Amino acid sequence: MEASKALFEKAKMYFPGGVNSPVRAFKSVGGTPIFFEKGKGAHVWDADGNQYIDFCCSWGPLILGHAPDAVVEAIVSTASKGSSFGAPTREENELADLILSNHKYIEKIRFVSSGTEAAMSAIRLARGVTGRNKVIKFEGCYHGHVDALLVKAGSGLATLGTSSSAGIPEAYAKETIVVPLNDIQAFDEAVEKYRGDIAVVAIEPIPANNGLLIQDGVFLKHLREVCTREGILLLFDEVISGFRVGFEGASGYYGIQPDVVAFGKIIGGGMPVGAYGSTAEVMSHVAPEGPVYQAGTLSGNPVAMAAGAAQLRACLQPGFYERLNEMTESLCSQVQAHADAKGYVFRMFHVGSIFWVSFSKEKAVRRMDEIPENSGKLFAPFHHFLLEKGVYLGPSGYEVGFVSHAHSNEDITYAAQAFCEALDYTFSQNQ
Repeated sequence: MEASKALFEKAKMYFPGGVNSPVRAFKSVGGTPIFFEKGKGAHVWDADGNQYIDFCCSWGPLILGHAPDAVVEAIVSTASKGSSFGAPTREENELADLILSNHKYIEKIRFVSSGTEAAMSAIRLARGVTGRNKVIKFEGCYHGHVDALLVKAGSGLATLGTSSSAGIPEAYAKETIVVPLNDIQAFDEAVEKYRGDIAVVAIEPIPANNGLLIQDGVFLKHLREVCTREGILLLFDEVISGFRVGFEGASGYYGIQPDVVAFGKIIGGGMPVGAYGSTAEVMSHVAPEGPVYQAGTLSGNPVAMAAGAAQLRACLQPGFYERLNEMTESLCSQVQAHADAKGYVFRMFHVGSIFWVSFSKEKAVRRMDEIPENSGKLFAPFHHFLLEKGVYLGPSGYEVGFVSHAHSNEDITYAAQAFCEALDYTFSQNQ
């Protein structure tokens, strides 16, 4: 770790906390963040030459693993002809056609440069379509660092939110109502209290930014029914779940039609990208066709479009998602069987190729307040033990892991054994 330590000391001279995104700083687990030099397939190498099996996968975009040949070739070929034009390109059409032809829940799409930008633009669109102001979001769901959505719950049910970051005016936060996940009563109370002024209900249909809080389909269908009845737009934030649990994401997984969908991560093939989509009618409100303004110099960047198209073509191959799901199930079932045999308070939740390590006794954790308070304390030694064994997870117990198509059966077998040994070590240290 000497090279990573030296690089981190230098980085602290340049960046706040030495990083360009907070969770990378290892604050949750302690120690020095790892600086990576390269990745190929399911493996990454750090600045000291150590090799790891990677289950972070750049927080989800790398569904094919690192540097897949088809994606690399698309990036190099496209960049050699020009990296940006600020004008329409063929690559935008190709990626849009690939998505829209295979995703029945949207009819038109607009590309942006990040998941945050996608969520922000979707919220603005919903307000423009409905002529209303307020947003309902759910505690434990993350929609990027958008002012109106970087909000935590106020006191009591159906109350206006309060900002969860400095620099956000309370006036912005007061347009957002925060209610608990999987709580129909609280949601209905909020809709009743602010009836006629709610533009959009925003939710991660598979919440995966604060643990993996897999929702009951009954709850999501209730949101759909109420939004339809009240003329509210339902926004599915599928930046993580989109193209991850299936090509049609959580919308297809649950069979629910959202009004607007936000995308990111996988659709860029590892390049910065985001998108939002809806029906042709709703999207007709977006400029230049309609009055809802949104623009971006790098929106529809040809290199990102080409990388995304190369990746999504692979995702459409027969058996692609079935294999991913089987490998994820294999990893989780092996580790869970060991934990159960040892009597550990531990669960590995998973859906599709997303999994979450949880030090919980509950067989379902659907809300933030159901996450055990000691999760962080137990995750830290677990994480560091895995690093010593050459297995890399994101450095926070509240973050999920991902299996990629590049992971081999041997990778899964080795990682499962390492997870089991990490559990033995963690519980031996915390008895």
